[in-house]
Amino acid sequence: MRGAALVVNSISQRDFGPVKALVLNSVSSPLTKVLYARALDEFFRWRLEHGLPGFTRATLQAHRSWLEQQEYAPSTINQRLAALRKLAREAAANGVLDAETAAAIDQVPGIKAQGIRAGNWLTRQQAADLLRSPDAQTLKGKRDRAILAMLIGCALRRSEVVALRVHHLQQRDGRWVIVDLCGKHGRIRTVPIPTWVIQALDAWTGSSGIVAGGIFRAINRHGILMRDSLSTQAVLDVVKEHGETIGLCVRPHDLRRTCAKLCRSGGGELEQIQMLLGHASIQTTERYLGTRQNLADAPNDRLGLGWETRETHAAQPVFEHRN
Repeated sequence: MRGAALVVNSISQRDFGPVKALVLNSVSSPLTKVLYARALDEFFRWRLEHGLPGFTRATLQAHRSWLEQQEYAPSTINQRLAALRKLAREAAANGVLDAETAAAIDQVPGIKAQGIRAGNWLTRQQAADLLRSPDAQTLKGKRDRAILAMLIGCALRRSEVVALRVHHLQQRDGRWVIVDLCGKHGRIRTVPIPTWVIQALDAWTGSSGIVAGGIFRAINRHGILMRDSLSTQAVLDVVKEHGETIGLCVRPHDLRRTCAKLCRSGGGELEQIQMLLGHASIQTTERYLGTRQNLADAPNDRLGLGWETRETHAAQPVFEHRN
């Protein structure tokens, strides 16, 4: 096995394809595949520039330090480290790297994020202004408005927008929904579609003549519909373009957060919002909402229980009910 171990520690990026494929084939999310591929390619380039050091714990620690020097965000660094730990595990599982070295690599710690990352949410008025920004008299404007409506009204990720197909839109319990939407980590969910979002979709599909396949397509500079589906970069460009039109710096994920927060302020239940977003953890949903514990107005102050009586505190009610 000594010769096999030398393969991992000596070969160039060009020859690393089979091992890289083991990592990418082990993850199901298309977005994760892209991010892991980017992390591995960057690591292989870094190794070439540093004389192809062996794939060891010390090498990964040195690469982590280099990533910090590039001023990557902690979340980005941790994502790249996750890909490289995965590389070590897959290499060991396939007899390309010894188990002891792989275990040492797997224990390289990530970077701790300092503080809490601030999300970006639009107000209800800003969201309405963004939806009105596209020119609904043009084919591109109708498409862009439908994209924005799906992002704001259904809390879709941009990868989910580009993957959306006509057959995903079906009626359930008397309303339109997106069925069997495959989200992050392969989680399947059903997404209810508000009436105003359906109206935007109808305007787009009616004008474009789309009745099957991908819902959102590319439009060339002459305003002619193309057969190709949109890329995630194109969705990002749509959001940036119309955000700048109304004076906002906004990204697609900000609209997903906005949907969550507007749902909550409108009285939506936290568990239902979690299901809408497709989160595995309620804590993730709370971060999207910017939720903080409110000690001054704690929810358990409203249980309607207690030893005090209204007679003892006639001038100061024990419980204050709020609408």
